Amino acid sequence: MVRAKKHLGQHFLTDKNIARKIAESIPLEKRHNIAEVGPGTGFLTEQLLLKNPGNYYGFEVDEESVKYLAAHFPKLKGRIRQEDFLNTRLTDYFEDNITVIGNFPYNISSQILFHVIHNRDIIAVMIGMFQKEVAERITSAPGSKHYGILSVLTQAFFDGEYLFTVHENVFKPNPQVKSAVIRLTRNPAHDPQCDHTLFFKVVKTGFNQRRKTLRNSLKSLLKGNASEHELLNKRPEQLSVEEFAEITKLVENR
Repeated sequence: MVRAKKHLGQHFLTDKNIARKIAESIPLEKRHNIAEVGPGTGFLTEQLLLKNPGNYYGFEVDEESVKYLAAHFPKLKGRIRQEDFLNTRLTDYFEDNITVIGNFPYNISSQILFHVIHNRDIIAVMIGMFQKEVAERITSAPGSKHYGILSVLTQAFFDGEYLFTVHENVFKPNPQVKSAVIRLTRNPAHDPQCDHTLFFKVVKTGFNQRRKTLRNSLKSLLKGNASEHELLNKRPEQLSVEEFAEITKLVENR
């Protein structure tokens, strides 16, 4: 059996019912191209294969896990890649319409999310296990105490759904926090109509001083030019994605 490694943030899922629910969360029409992040001992992998994915690849950094998976899933020969998903060029394995799925290591879950956002043109769906608090941040609405950078940058490109909460006792070793599974579905209609690089900068700068109004927190981007725009009188957690795009255009014009 594979030994869970703390430095890799490994907490192996042990409940087959949870693994089945995660696999069944993939929309039927999105089961062709599957990229599993951190398959570990293959507990989720087994359920994914029951869905007959046409093009499956698993990305695993742990050599021990890769050897275990090769021995237990011989039909996946060449499809379990020993490489870091964060450095993976997905176009080497897929053309487009990818579903990214996994029981994500919590220490890099936000980085995985940003990698998905960066590759949004070819990723159609992401279904992942996150720390519950992070899952709430990603899927929360404006005005919520959880609403922040992850919420805005994700919802700018994806529809987010909080699917279900997962108890600590279904992992080995048990994490010290509850977990949750979320689903993100790419929605081109949400794409903010502004410069994306500047949009990311505006959102991050605004939330870095979330207790201040945007008029104060974005001073460096507005370059000292005052504006009467009413949105600048609000705090960042009060703004929708569309309103952040509006602020981005204001900064761009200045």
